[in-house]
Amino acid sequence: MDLRIFTEPQQGATYEDLLAVALEAERLGFDAFFRSDHYLHMGGEPGPGSTDAWITLAGLARDTTTIRLGTLLTANTFRYAGPLAVTVATVDAMSNGRVEFGLGAGWYEDEHRQFGIPFPSVTERFDRLEESLQIIAGLWGTAPGERFSFEGVHNTVAESVALPKPQQRPHPPIIIGGLGERRTPELAAHFADEFNVPFSDVETTRAQFQRVAEVCAQLGRDPGTMTFSAAQVVCVGSTERELERRAAAIGREVSELRHNGVAGTADEALSRLSSFAEIGATRVYLQVLDLSDLDHLGLISDELQSRV
Repeated sequence: MDLRIFTEPQQGATYEDLLAVALEAERLGFDAFFRSDHYLHMGGEPGPGSTDAWITLAGLARDTTTIRLGTLLTANTFRYAGPLAVTVATVDAMSNGRVEFGLGAGWYEDEHRQFGIPFPSVTERFDRLEESLQIIAGLWGTAPGERFSFEGVHNTVAESVALPKPQQRPHPPIIIGGLGERRTPELAAHFADEFNVPFSDVETTRAQFQRVAEVCAQLGRDPGTMTFSAAQVVCVGSTERELERRAAAIGREVSELRHNGVAGTADEALSRLSSFAEIGATRVYLQVLDLSDLDHLGLISDELQSRV
């Protein structure tokens, strides 16, 4: 099982904070460093505010050397599809082919309101997401020297030169995730290399994996070509006192974390990871909420990563 470090910079983090975590995750041999794509703190004081996801990843592309980088998930409402394809291709080249591209419909209405971003109905957001995936895949997949055109309900692309191309061919891995029971599995089966279920229990995750696998089979796609992953908050301590301190630092209760995350002693956390492995997850994104606690990463590496 791959373990990836996942951060939530909208809760208050500077670029330097994120760089320190990314460098430590790289040094410890974690598979990837990912961040969310939000502009607004979700409760509590905003602190220094968020940072832009793709500007951050561009910086990390130059300030790291081996760790893979990505978003879980880029909000489609924030960016036009054509320029987003250029942005991701550019950062992929800057990182020497280490980028992974998660894309979602966008969901947090208040940040759209506060930053002047249109927030259409959920149906329209998914329609726009599907068109963006078609456009981005089309731009990246168009042969050099040829042109790409697309006409949808919300987007039109006319005779695009479809440049630049990402370094990874045919394209950076595409990640789609979520709990929607119809559109989400359909989009994943059509476009995704990886499907992610965020912050859910094992049975909910199993059911969503199964929906995606069934749609893959209906389309004639081997479900084995899909990477199935989960995202879970992580909070591990070598002693109960250390665990309580880490839980308090992120405003959570130990009992709740044990129930809802990869938390507790190392053995408890490994048991939780094993339960996800048993339902087909080959990758877990560990949501690290206290970015100042680099010793936590070391403990996770020593006690979990070395044993999964």
